[in-house]
This record gives sequence, structure tokens and C-alpha cells, in this order.
Amino acid sequence: MEHGVAHEAFDAGEARYELVVSVDARRSGQYNDAEKPRMRQRIYRVLESALAQAGVVRDAVHMEDRGDGVLMSVPGRIAVSRLLGLWMVEVHENLREENGSLLVPLGLRVAMHVGPVRHDSRGISGRAVDLTCRLADSSVARELLDRERADLVLAVSDSLYADVVQAGGKFIDPARFAPARLALKEGAVTAWLHLPGRPAPDTGALGPEEPAGGGVAGTGGAPGTGGVPGAGGGTAVSSAAPPLGAVDGGDADGEGVDDEGFGDGFDDEDGDASVRYAAQGDLSVHQHNVYQQPVHIGRVTGAGPRKD
Repeated sequence: MEHGVAHEAFDAGEARYELVVSVDARRSGQYNDAEKPRMRQRIYRVLESALAQAGVVRDAVHMEDRGDGVLMSVPGRIAVSRLLGLWMVEVHENLREENGSLLVPLGLRVAMHVGPVRHDSRGISGRAVDLTCRLADSSVARELLDRERADLVLAVSDSLYADVVQAGGKFIDPARFAPARLALKEGAVTAWLHLPGRPAPDTGALGPEEPAGGGVAGTGGAPGTGGVPGAGGGTAVSSAAPPLGAVDGGDADGEGVDDEGFGDGFDDEDGDASVRYAAQGDLSVHQHNVYQQPVHIGRVTGAGPRKD
């Protein structure tokens, strides 16, 4: 594919500080072979029209096709604030227009980061590229897009937020961004999430996601996590919406791997799948019960007599 931007020299050892943008389609695996080409056309129409509307020359931007999305890099001579501000506004408006005629709306996860990028004849590479793609593909971005039923979510790196977003500017309001802690393959990082056209999303007070067997993410009674003591010394987490920042465990299209197992989320007897539990030790769940006399719940420990 033609990359669209002509560099003075393709030198894999020469790094250029550029804005990297990763765009992924929501649940792309659910599109069949006949629908995917149309989905891809919509993505390019949304992004390229927004470049023109934001006054960014298309040939100045490197674009790589990713099947269900696009990877972009923008040279330093183009202001980052132009892409973070006006371009994102136009992307959102174009996407809303596209979705107006669709039964299943197209959802996009967009991530941005500035860092050293290396170009060669096949595309771009570098840790800045890796980080940007990880942000767009994170479980936090996926869950936020679904939970809020939004068309678009933007995730920016902590450094980009500090360097550009925090200062504000035309079409850039730092008060509409909220931080979240993400556990990526390279380690835990902070990202800032934004839903265009909406107030700052409720990401909760998130800590680093724990590796398997290393604890329960979101517990310990931190503000906004809903952590409460469980019967018998365990820990339970219950929230009206799934907590953001859970350990990535879905497939490549963001689908959960187990909707029946404890610690992931399961239907209660009324079919409410929004209640989620994560436990260590004993877990006791009691719903819709009426007790006519004193009862004891949990285990008796120590030598003392049991008290009802």
C-alpha cells in the first residue's frame, strides 16, 4: 500500500519525533466478509474527510492499513493540537453522520502518543508505535466505548496529556479527560480517556491490573471501586457497571472468555449480568432473602462460642 508521505530517506536507524495515531474498529470480528469492505471504506472516509476539514494535507500524513483499522503518523511540522482538537471534532461528526443510516453503528477506538518513530519502506516502528496501538486495543478503551454506548473513544498517553491536553486550547478541554491505569505487556501505564461531545467519563479510581493469581483488580476498598468485605474474610466487588481496568482476558475482538465463572461476571437469578464479583477465600452471595429470626452467615473462627 502507498503510505502517502514522502520522507527524505528511509532509514530504520533514524528516529523522528512524530504524533502516532492508532484507529481500531469496535468488534471487527463480527463483520462478515461482505460487510468488512464497506466497514473499511467508512473508516477511511471518516478519517480522510476529517483531515481535509481540519486543514491537514493528506499527503503529509503516513497511513498504514491494518485490516480493521488504520495506523497513522504525523510529522512534527503539523501541530499536535490540530489533530487532538479540530481533527477529532471532525472525526466524531463524520462518524455520527455515517452511523445515522446504519442499524449497527460503527464504533472507533482512537489512541494518540508522541515519540520517536522509525520509517522504512514497509511502514513505521518503535516503542511509540507499540504504546499507541496498545492504548487503542486496551480493555479500558473497549469497555468504556461499550458501557457508554458511544461512537468514539479517544485514549491519549500520560505524556501527551501533560504536554498538550493539560494546557487546553481550541476544541481541547482537559476537564473532559479522565485518567485510567492500564496493565500493558510492557508494564502498567496511565492513559487519559475522552468521549468527544461528552463530560469526562467515569473511569473510577483504578490501580494497576494484577497478574493472574496476584490479587484482585479494583478491590481493597479504594474509592470508586466498590470494594466491600466479603463473608468469611473474602473480598467482593459489585458495581452497576463493569469496572474499567480489569485484566485483559478477552479475545482479539474484546469478547469475554467466560460469562459463567466467578471473578468475571455472571447472571444473578433475575438475569442481571451487570453484577460482578471477584473473590479471594470464601464468598457468600445472598439475594432476595427474608429472615424471620437471627441468622449466622460465614465461618466461626477461634475457640469462643458462636453468636447468632
